[in-house]
Amino acid sequence: MSRFRHVELQYASRLLNHGPTILITSYDAHTQSRNVMAAAWSMPVEFAPPRLAIVVDKSAWTREIIERNGTFGIVVPGVEAASWTYAVGSISGRDEDKFNAYGIPVVQGPELGLPLIEEKCLAWMECRLLPATAAQEQYDTLFGEVVSAAADERAFVTGRWQFDDDKINTLHHLGTGNFVASGRHVRANTPEEWPGQIRSIASGAILHHPARLSRGRRAAPARATGPQTAEDA
Repeated sequence: MSRFRHVELQYASRLLNHGPTILITSYDAHTQSRNVMAAAWSMPVEFAPPRLAIVVDKSAWTREIIERNGTFGIVVPGVEAASWTYAVGSISGRDEDKFNAYGIPVVQGPELGLPLIEEKCLAWMECRLLPATAAQEQYDTLFGEVVSAAADERAFVTGRWQFDDDKINTLHHLGTGNFVASGRHVRANTPEEWPGQIRSIASGAILHHPARLSRGRRAAPARATGPQTAEDA
């Protein structure tokens, strides 16, 4: 019996809030073929309706399928899926079915019929591709609206992730097949819970945080790098 339970769409963006490595799935009605690739660049961009962004290179088979069919799936792999994740990001699916090649079991999405994965994974979402923007052509950034979502009830509870077991943590790509798992759950104290003196110091720190300084004095953000995947994934 599946441990995956329906996720209210108002919580769908939280499935990506912590920046995990993801699997992007797709189905091409024209060729009746399916595909899956790994990606490190994804993020929620809107709460209601829930919308997200993914980066997929123009040369990728996945990109071609998504743009032709207007749909894609997002799967959040768990620690046990590390080898699958690296494998599907290392070869092209243009000439072979990667699900079959690596023995990855598939479940069918309830709304769009997309190929999705639950075994060794923690969550999935079905998405409709939104109309193309300049970012899609210039920066390979595609936007989608989530129409259905589900997550492992052990890991996503009451609308947020709960990481307390090594085997149900998410993956974060470091490069060349190396990943780090999400850590244990840590709860921050609210300002009301801090001692008075610390509260005053913290308030001053917030007021003088670099993000609040003028543009000329703000530190430049670090540039992210994605996973090494097949050019034609």
